[in-house]
Amino acid sequence: MASGGLQLLGFVMAFLGWIGIIISTAMPQWKMASYAGDNIVTAQALYEGLWMSCAMQSTGQIQCKVYDSLLKLESSLQATRALMVASILVGLVGVFVAVTGMKCMKCMEDDQVKKMRMAVFGGVIFIISGLAALVATSWYGNRVARAFYDPFTPVNTRFEFGSALFIGWAAASLALLGGSFLCCSCPRRETSYPPTRGYPKNASSTGKDYV
Repeated sequence: MASGGLQLLGFVMAFLGWIGIIISTAMPQWKMASYAGDNIVTAQALYEGLWMSCAMQSTGQIQCKVYDSLLKLESSLQATRALMVASILVGLVGVFVAVTGMKCMKCMEDDQVKKMRMAVFGGVIFIISGLAALVATSWYGNRVARAFYDPFTPVNTRFEFGSALFIGWAAASLALLGGSFLCCSCPRRETSYPPTRGYPKNASSTGKDYV
């Protein structure tokens, strides 16, 4: 029962992490314009994401522009895109594999060993998905931080971490933790001992004595 509860908890956490990775990938707030300099007065907030850049006016109106050409983008941004998309696809495979191995599902009930291995394999896939998302978000965040502290970067063009980065970090952590719980939900094999053989019963006396 304890392993089943840990398995269910791990799957829920990993699934929520996978959903968070999708949300983070689609959001345009990967970095936002910084207003840390002096005498900077602006009526709009600028955001940049993996797929588009947006400007939000003081009236609340948002205008977004999708990046025109893939080849004109920086190689680091293309790599971040690829890692996040790969994380989503790998996580999708992990969902199907882990669901097949869940104890609450009736699939593969006739072979509990294979069912258990499927759950563990699903956990490993979720860990790979979380690692890909963690590398992508950390790499992007490192680029933003380096550009912010670069003295040659103009103050008006500096960016800070956006909300999508924090969601991506939290989602990757959930996927890693949930996948680890799925891997740890496999119960340990108990040492099996051969069945004890009973002693043969004495033959009942027939009441006849032989000389």
